[in-house]
Amino acid sequence: MDIRQLTEEMHRFVRSKGWYEADSKRPQTPRNLAISLSLEAAEILEHFQWRDEVKDRDELAGELADVALYLLQLASVTEIDLEKAILDKLKVNASREWDKE
Repeated sequence: MDIRQLTEEMHRFVRSKGWYEADSKRPQTPRNLAISLSLEAAEILEHFQWRDEVKDRDELAGELADVALYLLQLASVTEIDLEKAILDKLKVNASREWDKE
C-alpha cells in the first residue's frame, strides 16, 4: 500500500466517525491536526522515558501509526503532496553537511 492508498484509508475512517461533519466535536482543522500530531509524537517519547530499550513494541507501533495517520491527514487537508515533499526534502538534505567541525 502506498501513501495515497493509506491516505484514502485514513479519510474513510475519519468520515465513518463523522469527524469531517460541520458539527463534529472533533473538527479536523489543520490546527487541530497539528496539535494532535504533536501530542501523539510526545507519546512516543513515553516509551523511552527512563530507559533506552523498547519495552512494548506493539504499543510503540500503535503510537507510530497514530503519528503517521495524523501526518497523512494534515498533509492531505493542507493539500501538500507528502510523497513529493519527502522526496524534495531528501534532495535538500543530501546537499547539506552535518558534523562538520
